[in-house]
Amino acid sequence: MLIRERVEAFEKENLSPYAKCAADSIGRNAPEPECDIRTCFRRDNDRILHSKAFRRLKHKTQVFISPEGDHYRTRLTHTLEVTQIARTIARALRLNEDLTEAIAMGHDLGHTPFGHSGERVLSKLTDGGFTHNRQSVRVVEFIENKGRGLNLTYEVTDGILRHSGDIPAKTLEGRIVHLADRIAYINHDIDDAHRAGVLNPGDIPENLLGVLGETHRERINTLISDVISESSEKDEIRMSKRIEDAMLSLRDFMFERVYRTPAALAEEEKVCELIEKLYYYYMKNKDKLPREFLESSDAFGLSTAVCDYIAGMTDRYAVAVFTDIFIPSFWKGV
Repeated sequence: MLIRERVEAFEKENLSPYAKCAADSIGRNAPEPECDIRTCFRRDNDRILHSKAFRRLKHKTQVFISPEGDHYRTRLTHTLEVTQIARTIARALRLNEDLTEAIAMGHDLGHTPFGHSGERVLSKLTDGGFTHNRQSVRVVEFIENKGRGLNLTYEVTDGILRHSGDIPAKTLEGRIVHLADRIAYINHDIDDAHRAGVLNPGDIPENLLGVLGETHRERINTLISDVISESSEKDEIRMSKRIEDAMLSLRDFMFERVYRTPAALAEEEKVCELIEKLYYYYMKNKDKLPREFLESSDAFGLSTAVCDYIAGMTDRYAVAVFTDIFIPSFWKGV
């Protein structure tokens, strides 16, 4: 028996009846031979990990645009925290950890430079709008691997698409990532806001701290434990009303005091102008697009190709491209 087959048999015997076993995957858009060692979901995780889009996450904004400190979260560290939380929940519920991890690792691959500020700009510029979860699917289906995509399984792609929004993922593993994303960003953004001086330790309402916990560790533990308790041996992933209400209230507090404050948005006007200028420049100068995006414009339209290119940029690369196009260079004589 192959190693992969032994793992698949183990999943069948030991995972919850509500888990999605690798052997039961719907499969890939383009069928391909199975690996002797890894299950289909393990392969998906490896493909995401080795993708260029994943590596670029380390230079993309989480909340604070281009922070100078070394300890602020980036889109990459956020992804790793989501993955850790999601795997903890999946293991406790005897769901498929490999599937959960692959979805979590890929959920933000389509995020723009400069975080949600960049996402808002691209959404305004395009007729069909722009969301990072749909763009993450475009990355794994069409953009990565020189336009061939990563050919991920249906379950992983569905989980990536549904990690944000109101329509739940088809699998419980995908629904875990939806909650893990919120658990991670609400709590680590509090930590970053303290570091930035935007929040003081005593600013968070006492009634929320009383429910969720005083410290970062306590709040994470409360939220994870509640999901596990409320979802155990059930065909659903949920929180208790008391804990969910407190988490959503904390999220509202963060929008009011952190995400939409002048400190967090200090550079947003510049970001908006930068991305808008890049967008219209490439719309008027199609031939300046890199070859792979120029070729994809024939299949998907120029606006989509331009969005694909800009959305894939890191913060610093977007600034470098903007500088090269719009900022005069000093003449260097010989």
